[in-house]
Amino acid sequence: MNQKADNIVGIDLGTTFSVVAHLDAAGIPRTVTNAEGDLTTPSVVMFEENEFVVGKEAAKAAALFPDKVAEFVKREMGKPMFSKSFGGQSFPPEVIQSLILEKLKRDAADKIGPITKAVITVPAYFNEPKRRATQDAGRLAGLEVLAVINEPTAAAIAYGVSEGFLNAQGESQRAETILVYDLGGGTFDVSVMRIDGQHYEVIATDGNVMLGGADWDRCLAKHLVDRFADEHLIDPCQDPNAMARFMREAEEAKRTLSARSQANVLIEFAGAVMRTTVTRAEFDELTAHLLERTRFTVNKVIKEAGLGWNEITRVLLVGGSTRMPQVGQMLKQQSGRAADRSLSADEAVAHGAALYGKILQSRQAGQPESIQVTNVNSHALGVLGIEKATGQPRNRVMIPRNSPLPSSHTAQFETHKSGQPNVAVQVVEGGDSSGQNSTMIGKCVVHDLPPGLPAGTPVWVKFQYDADGMLGVAASLPSVGITARLQIQRQSGLTDSALTDWNDKMKEIYSALDLD
Repeated sequence: MNQKADNIVGIDLGTTFSVVAHLDAAGIPRTVTNAEGDLTTPSVVMFEENEFVVGKEAAKAAALFPDKVAEFVKREMGKPMFSKSFGGQSFPPEVIQSLILEKLKRDAADKIGPITKAVITVPAYFNEPKRRATQDAGRLAGLEVLAVINEPTAAAIAYGVSEGFLNAQGESQRAETILVYDLGGGTFDVSVMRIDGQHYEVIATDGNVMLGGADWDRCLAKHLVDRFADEHLIDPCQDPNAMARFMREAEEAKRTLSARSQANVLIEFAGAVMRTTVTRAEFDELTAHLLERTRFTVNKVIKEAGLGWNEITRVLLVGGSTRMPQVGQMLKQQSGRAADRSLSADEAVAHGAALYGKILQSRQAGQPESIQVTNVNSHALGVLGIEKATGQPRNRVMIPRNSPLPSSHTAQFETHKSGQPNVAVQVVEGGDSSGQNSTMIGKCVVHDLPPGLPAGTPVWVKFQYDADGMLGVAASLPSVGITARLQIQRQSGLTDSALTDWNDKMKEIYSALDLD
């Protein structure tokens, strides 16, 4: 592929660090270094007056000026506004993410030429609002987002190509059933996939978008705070600047403990100094409950895939937090084999995204695709209705979680009362049987029902979920010959007017900073 003619990049938009990759002239994925010469860019933004700083300098400032710094924005994607305001201004999370993407795009363009198209990765367990917000962030950064794909899928593609169990045509030399364990700075995913020939099939996936390396940092930071309070009778908990410093020290100690059996910590607060040592054994004990949550999810996914550990041929580690020795030890204990660490945990996802961009380019050009990907839905899709016997809300699952896509299902419902003028089918994602914790993603309404329609009139609802992420919903009343249809696709999470307004604001800021 001629990158200079049509640059498509893969972007791993991470909670703590982000990475950009492209394919070189030989079709090999390469990480594009940023302006600082680094392979990874901290996903951190510092707001100051009418300007902002993204990346390493912003991360350094977090301990000194926590009120000016936006971190872990990825965890808040899908919310109306980020949890902190800056200079009296509130920002949607996707707007802050767009600032990170703009730096990634600008830095990469300096190395490989203008960039307009990207494949951006997200956790497999991201729901639709979070995926829409990610797509919006790309649009605000001036990118045409060709696809939003799951991080474990991208990683599996990258591992397959790099490790040579795919030939030059992208076909596997032998069938593989792999488990991808993806523990990043802020999110956790696990997927079981089958690779056979040109086909990558996701069998089952699960995860937690609020679990990542930062939670290990918090556990260790709390431990250090407690030690400091015991030693000096001073509690730093009420001082945001102090807590930010404790978090940074905890993160550094965690990194040290990935390579050594103990880490020395020196921290000062309120004129008092603490010198202490943390051992790897202590750290593992402090964070054992977090590791256990990932172990439980791993075994749950294998069970949902209908497999046993003896059928998993490879365990792939992705995400910087998998460098913690406890992760590899736990997975070896569970699987009986050492996990595969052959590719950079930081770069694999972005590399896979760049490779997927090539697949999409071939598809658009009508060329044969080197790799075919079959995904599953990470959240159940259902209809929120009223239970006739109890009068209480009930979530009727139409397409269960981990259903291979495309998938369809038809079910019969009934009108609730006589003389209803319309029927509204509320489409939800996730949640329990009562609809608690579900996310409303659309509504299909059948209007103009005839007067006097009796209660209990059958309403047939059909869900059709395509491989490209488009959900079609049809509601029909055969007795009166009326049907309504709804297409739910990944459109903007922001309204068109809000997206335009924020886009204009971003242009003004970029112009003022000479970043056009």
